[in-house]
Amino acid sequence: MKFGITQAFACSYLADQQEQLLILVEEQNAISAKHYDLLIGVGFRRSGSQIYRPNCAQCQACQPIRLPVNLFKASKSQKRVLKLNQDLSIKLSESDKPAYYPIYESYINQRHADGSMYPASRDQYLSFIANPWNRTLFIEIVLQDELVGVAVCDRVADGLSALYTFFLPEYAQRSLGTYAILQQVQVSQRLNLDYLYLGYQIDACQKMNYKQNFLPHERFINDKWQLITKK
Repeated sequence: MKFGITQAFACSYLADQQEQLLILVEEQNAISAKHYDLLIGVGFRRSGSQIYRPNCAQCQACQPIRLPVNLFKASKSQKRVLKLNQDLSIKLSESDKPAYYPIYESYINQRHADGSMYPASRDQYLSFIANPWNRTLFIEIVLQDELVGVAVCDRVADGLSALYTFFLPEYAQRSLGTYAILQQVQVSQRLNLDYLYLGYQIDACQKMNYKQNFLPHERFINDKWQLITKK
């Protein structure tokens, strides 16, 4: 596999920092699901068909993080989220549905108007969600008969990889981001998978440091997954 390093650009997460990415530059049709299984195991992620990993010379703030789902124990606050949302149910789908995009659009435009994904568009959504290997799993969050949110994840060899969660903004008080992770843990357990990959933990970024609240977890540090049992 061939890789390239991007030029430095303003970091999306830490002010006054510059960011660089190590990206896979192989032709898309030359990369198989097995390649991605190997790469996610050493800290890579995907956005659409682009596979990348932070490669910043002066900063190591982004740490790949995953949950060993059979060791995970919900905290008191996470149990409260489950109790708060006990009137919700989930459904699994292996294909994108027309009902998903309007929720994504509302979520991005109302909650992330200061981010790089604003304004939402259908083309941007499809290019972000699309999985070249057709191994995407959509976890629908349903209140009575209403679809209120979707957690998008990829099936990889040893687990699920959480790609993105979006929900109707009027349900923000339900902590549906946390709820979605807890449901992905349960789905991973039911599928007899070992891990839920959560992307990157960035302790110094308020928007990205919530993942440290899921314990125990593993972080990929110095080319090795290391078990973390407390904050």
